[in-house]
Amino acid sequence: MSYVVPPPAPVSLPVVGIADRFPVHRIYCVGRNYVEHAQEMGHSGREAPFFFMKPADAVLLAEPGQTVDMPYPTLTSNLHHEIELVVAIGVGGANIRAADAAQHIYGYAVGLDMTRRDLQNDMKKQGRPWCIGKGFDHSAPIGPITPAAQVPGIDSAAISVQVNGVDRQRSTIAKLIWNVAEIIEQLSAAWALQPGDLIFIGTPEGVGAVVRGDTLVGSIDGLQTITVRVR
Repeated sequence: MSYVVPPPAPVSLPVVGIADRFPVHRIYCVGRNYVEHAQEMGHSGREAPFFFMKPADAVLLAEPGQTVDMPYPTLTSNLHHEIELVVAIGVGGANIRAADAAQHIYGYAVGLDMTRRDLQNDMKKQGRPWCIGKGFDHSAPIGPITPAAQVPGIDSAAISVQVNGVDRQRSTIAKLIWNVAEIIEQLSAAWALQPGDLIFIGTPEGVGAVVRGDTLVGSIDGLQTITVRVR
């Protein structure tokens, strides 16, 4: 088959322990899924979940034991970090019940939902979509995927990010307002999930700005740590 322009290279992530890679289809993100983060953003902390998306090629792979450079994005002077558990879908489906959600999960990874907060806030004030604040180039640093069977305690794992060695965000996956199974149930009612989909499941409190030269270390117990330098 020929194309009128060169087709883009497929986006994929390494998988811990095997040579085969995980192909990325779509990136879904869950907004305000920790009570304290919802409150710091001016909300009550128990709203129904809502979703937004990033393009697949927003992925910035953070290899284990290495520091990946993230270019400081254009048009912003207020770049924020949001540490998140990322769920990798291995079996697709629509209207998946929460009780069946685990059968659809391939694995998990550590991710950062990087956000141009000033642009996001401007769009909120105008009642406009805030894709420009969330879906820019390199806005989804993420580490390798660990198969679900290797992290049986993920639902209560500690999650944190340090900036230049200082804690910024620290919590536990157990504090999610809507847990992973509930999110899959609600998300799959709106979109038919596909193998290769990623779900950024939400960030705890403590989001804040980073500047050029800052180094972020994101960790979730049982998963590969990621290190990202803003340049």
